[in-house]
Amino acid sequence: MTSIVIPAHNEAQVIGRLLDSLLADSAEDETDIVVVCNGCTDDTARIATARGPRVRVVEIPVPSKHAALRAGDDHARGFPRLYVDADVVIGSADVRALTEPLDDDTSGVLATAPERRIPLASCAWRVRAYYRVWQRLPAVREGLFGRGVIAVSKAGHARLAALPPLMADDLAASLAFAPEERLVVDKAQVVVQPPRTWPDLIKRRIRAAVSTAQVEQHHQSPEEASARTSKADLIALVRGEPRLITGVVVFVAAALVARRGAAKAIRAQDFGTWLRDESSRQN
Repeated sequence: MTSIVIPAHNEAQVIGRLLDSLLADSAEDETDIVVVCNGCTDDTARIATARGPRVRVVEIPVPSKHAALRAGDDHARGFPRLYVDADVVIGSADVRALTEPLDDDTSGVLATAPERRIPLASCAWRVRAYYRVWQRLPAVREGLFGRGVIAVSKAGHARLAALPPLMADDLAASLAFAPEERLVVDKAQVVVQPPRTWPDLIKRRIRAAVSTAQVEQHHQSPEEASARTSKADLIALVRGEPRLITGVVVFVAAALVARRGAAKAIRAQDFGTWLRDESSRQN
């Protein structure tokens, strides 16, 4: 049985759509879904419970994603195991596609993630321009981070369990596996809602800059423990697709603003303040 762990902190607006997608077209004994409501003050637990006995709800008082993931592990029953953010949408067929490589002991694959679909129609033009560049970056295409979903085998889970609590848990998880041990499955897709406004995008980028710095501090070779974009990456993009020049200018501007916004938190070693983007949770 595949276990799906969903950490959820005040996700009443979005948890229902994810659970409905996971439950549709799946057998009763196919998936074991555990929603861990951490520090919730809204209706997240009630909405999840209303989906019936196939969804088990665990409530913990502390608003901590790391604590929620560990609590989910304590209650999950099987492998392969998926960790899914509450604000994305992924279906049962995609779950099957993600677990298929993990069931093959000869493949050497320990972790998988789906292709992203990022709907940009409702976003401000600068946000659209940013993501058109971001999605084309080599590290973004090849890494398991920024998808809101990661699936692991039992051996892959042991690798994740050894990681320290980090804000960028998905980046740390991706870097925990060598390229040949991780796989982006093109038959699986997840819908990741982007921020709709420029200020909300900057919130996300500040959080990403702070959390990336934290991940790098926990590795002996920071240059090998990052998904930072190089100048060469951007130059290669423009040479290959000259029409992206405006997007690259926007991308660089966002990076510079986020770097300034993150500097104080990094100096203070504040890796606990979570800048949440609410615009992506709007219907």
